[in-house]
Amino acid sequence: MSDNSKLLDMEAILRQIKIDLDIVNKSFNKSKIELELLEYENQINASDFWNDVSKATEITKLYNNLKSYYSRINNLNLQHEDLTTLYSMATEQDDTSLLKDCIKEAQQLLDTLALEKINAMFDKEVYKNNAYLEIHAGSGGVDAQDFASMLLRMYIRFAEKNNFKVREIDSSKSEIAGIKSCVLKIDGLYAYGNLISEQGVHRLVRISPFNSEGKRQTGFCAISVYPEVLENDNIKIEDKDIRVDTYKSSGAGGQHVNTTDSAVRITHIPTGIIVQSQAERSQHRNKDTAMSLLQAKLYQLYDDKKKEEQKNTYNNRADIDFGSQIRSYILNPYSMVKDHRTNVESYNPKEVFDGELKDFILAYLMLIKNNQ
Repeated sequence: MSDNSKLLDMEAILRQIKIDLDIVNKSFNKSKIELELLEYENQINASDFWNDVSKATEITKLYNNLKSYYSRINNLNLQHEDLTTLYSMATEQDDTSLLKDCIKEAQQLLDTLALEKINAMFDKEVYKNNAYLEIHAGSGGVDAQDFASMLLRMYIRFAEKNNFKVREIDSSKSEIAGIKSCVLKIDGLYAYGNLISEQGVHRLVRISPFNSEGKRQTGFCAISVYPEVLENDNIKIEDKDIRVDTYKSSGAGGQHVNTTDSAVRITHIPTGIIVQSQAERSQHRNKDTAMSLLQAKLYQLYDDKKKEEQKNTYNNRADIDFGSQIRSYILNPYSMVKDHRTNVESYNPKEVFDGELKDFILAYLMLIKNNQ
């Protein structure tokens, strides 16, 4: 590439960075966020703050998430200023090596802004919340269960790329390969907003490693996503409406095997929703986690005002099959991932399975925003 071409490329990248940064800054109300951080700090510094450990923990999470967001946006603006100065020096001094550094840093900044630009589209307060993500293997036997484990890794990698904390709170392993189901807790500012695009049926087409004749097979998985909500979100769960069961949690065995009934399953009798947690060694903590997941599911159930449809989603997994998919992952006879709602395509499935989902997320957010 000639030096002139590099200059043109750099100037085009800088223009795009300025456009994206303006979008991000429009949603970044610096004075409001500083006021919110001060209010959180006053609560945290209060002498009785830790009297209610559960509430204090949630407030601390919200504070840390907001503080992290505040720092990220400030740093992006500083990086843009530094990059502009560096580019001016490179052009004035006709320094090819410095120009290469500018292009590299500019591309990295553009990639980071792509994620923050998604956050800027979240216009509902609930989008800021932490999220629960469920994976259920559907039609396709072992291939579907193996596909479920591929999606599990994909979402863990996505969380890592976005600096979200991810924790597995329940899972059911397959006897042969993969998993039958799994529930993840994903903590981070805008975790729920980032993941709502993933709700629905996902389809995998490939040459099956489990087929001795080397035939192409199709597997399906269902993804459900719920926002974590606090008790003050008007979700009331009465003791008379739930049944709590305990059981031995499953594990890898050896010295870590759990021999006590620490795992907890909660049934919400009015809706038939069942949640469970076995990630913690403490039965009490597993119950708290299960109750939080139940609150999240009830929030979505009532907020959508579609109780019957939601009950069918929870209680009937028979429709995780042909014709119901929102996204297809084709590995044979060609390589492509296509979202059927937005028509966004990627011809690099390996990159997608490695957690690169921002194009799909952004297109979906634009779709629902245009349909509001």
